[in-house]
Amino acid sequence: MTTAKVVALGGGHGLHATLSAVRLLTDEVTAVVTVADDGGSSGRLRRELGLLPPGDLRMALAALAADDPTCARWSELVQHRFGGTGALAGHAVGNLLLAGLMDTFGDPVAALDEVGVLLGVRGRVLPMSCEPLDIEAEVTGLGGSGRTHRIRGQVAVAATPGRVRRVWLLPEAPKACAEALDAVRDADVLVLGPGSWFTSVLPHLLVPDLRDAIIGSRARRVVVLNLAPEPGETAGFSPEQHLAVLSEHAPALRVDAVLADVAAVAVPERLQQAAAAMLSPGGRVHLAPVAAVDPMVPRHDPVALAEALGSVLAAAAPRRT
Repeated sequence: MTTAKVVALGGGHGLHATLSAVRLLTDEVTAVVTVADDGGSSGRLRRELGLLPPGDLRMALAALAADDPTCARWSELVQHRFGGTGALAGHAVGNLLLAGLMDTFGDPVAALDEVGVLLGVRGRVLPMSCEPLDIEAEVTGLGGSGRTHRIRGQVAVAATPGRVRRVWLLPEAPKACAEALDAVRDADVLVLGPGSWFTSVLPHLLVPDLRDAIIGSRARRVVVLNLAPEPGETAGFSPEQHLAVLSEHAPALRVDAVLADVAAVAVPERLQQAAAAMLSPGGRVHLAPVAAVDPMVPRHDPVALAEALGSVLAAAAPRRT
């Protein structure tokens, strides 16, 4: 175990993978989670109650829950999703719990901390903004035409059959969660990715205060690349295209390490060239076997990812002042 303060930024299954790995390295971990989900249970609760979409926040809490039997049972419960066809169908228990606490407290951070206590969370889970946001994208290739279209909503962007060129948030300059800013400024290590690139990873760089805090941080910045392109928003993307998109949306961003699965990089030299434009002095690309053996769904193995991140962090001490 290290005493390094690690902040992981993302959402959904990608952030869950990062947190499952980072918790093996340190207890000083903070998740900063996207809040633009508009689908499924989260979308329904957001539309009906005007609250932050709770699903990605719930998944982050579950990833950091304590391992003792009591907390494990609570973690299993908050992840339980109702079946059937009634009013509760599709809702996760944790989504309803978070929605009830946010509605009662009037403060999403207090609600998350309360559930964190219940689950014995190691670290903290925070939203990137305390207001629900929307994602809008510029897309080409819809309907076989060369025209540019605008589509709105996380689900629509994630599932588009067109080519996503750029994304932005609505409102255009949302205010970052104050506690998330404090965590980023105090961090030793910042981890961005893996996850849905346009809808879970990039949004953190589209909140002005949060982007500035990430870019100006004295922490080591690590980008973890996806194992494979996702159908829809990054269909056909190479690892180097993921980096190019990141750089296009945040040209001032410099990172100290890019971590990718060795089997997912067809031409390492191309990734090295793409990374060179955004690496800090002394930064480098790290290739390691971090994928789980799962023929159905590409996913990171928590232990392997933890080992790879540990090696990255050991290669250079945090730049603390």
